[in-house]
Amino acid sequence: MKVEDLENGGAPLLGEALPIELANATYAVRGRLVDGLQTVEHVAAWFRDNGERFAEPCTDADLLEVGAGELHATRALRDAIRALAGVAVRGGEAPSDAVAEVNRRVRAAARWRELSWGERPSALARSATPPVTTALAEIAQQAVDLFTGDQAADLRACQAPGCVLYFVKNHPRREWCSAGCGTRARAARHYERTKAAGL
Repeated sequence: MKVEDLENGGAPLLGEALPIELANATYAVRGRLVDGLQTVEHVAAWFRDNGERFAEPCTDADLLEVGAGELHATRALRDAIRALAGVAVRGGEAPSDAVAEVNRRVRAAARWRELSWGERPSALARSATPPVTTALAEIAQQAVDLFTGDQAADLRACQAPGCVLYFVKNHPRREWCSAGCGTRARAARHYERTKAAGL
């Protein structure tokens, strides 16, 4: 099997910060929750599709070696971030197990940068841990930064009918996670108005 042939779990890629992108790997289709990380193949495809966003991207060989351990770890971090995003958006007390999961992943990978000198000097990200573990640690660190930084106030849950995705409101008029959800929300409002008017 080739990495480009991996089937993804259908999770939308919206260009959000990596922690929110991972949290959105649980999504809704016609009002039913769908797990976009059901299989090892889905996890490998998710890392493939987001590969350029990591300091130390996973190679094709790394992705083809993803196993049950990475599936479990990725889903656990995804679920923890979703739980924390829900608290950040709606208020309440953060589940201690979700906080512990993020912190466990942050501590998992010791990383450093090495000097590379070709035509000019550059820095290369390196780690002593497997690449998926390093990538999960990077997502967890970004989650810590997201939930404790200025962007936490801009974190939103999409209000479109049936949508369960999160997004960072990066424009004053943004109300939905995607243009598709905006269209569905406007169509639902129009339907309600025409129904109320008896048309």
